[in-house]
Amino acid sequence: MTTILEAKRFANTTAQQSALVLAQEQITSLRRLYAHATDALGKVDDAQAQQYGLDIYHEIFTPDADIQVSGATTKMLAGKGPDAWADVARHALHAYQATQHLIGSQLVRFTQVEWDPIQSEPAVFKAGAANMKSYLQAWHAWPDQRLRLVMGTYHDEVTFHPDRGWQICAMNLEHVSGEERILGY
Repeated sequence: MTTILEAKRFANTTAQQSALVLAQEQITSLRRLYAHATDALGKVDDAQAQQYGLDIYHEIFTPDADIQVSGATTKMLAGKGPDAWADVARHALHAYQATQHLIGSQLVRFTQVEWDPIQSEPAVFKAGAANMKSYLQAWHAWPDQRLRLVMGTYHDEVTFHPDRGWQICAMNLEHVSGEERILGY
């Protein structure tokens, strides 16, 4: 949600306030698209799903995005750009029969906004940056009916480019907790 403080700091008109609210929705959809793309990349024997996932990664990440997973109880994973991260995701998910990544409690905080001085109604971004924090619950099912549940928090930096819109330029998935159990219990 765009806070009143952010609206006062970055928006001088009602049109700019509306543009910030729309931008917030566009930014949060990046993380939801990521969840769908990652689940598609987990379908390693499905070429169509693989292409779908990769196409979304190219849409939501800048070409040079710094992407990583960190946390005290997990192995560090990293990649630079959507292709490298797709390879990391495929490798991490290849043994699972199915996955489902659930995203929630998203918060967006704008850190920089520049408005196009020529286009005032509707307000148009010239440049921008924001931070987004999102919670993750990821379910990973093995073929032997074991389930791995992962909880984490995504910390994203996003930027706005007039030709590409809002994209993630840096992502860190902070692994918070995990659990294994048998499916059906």
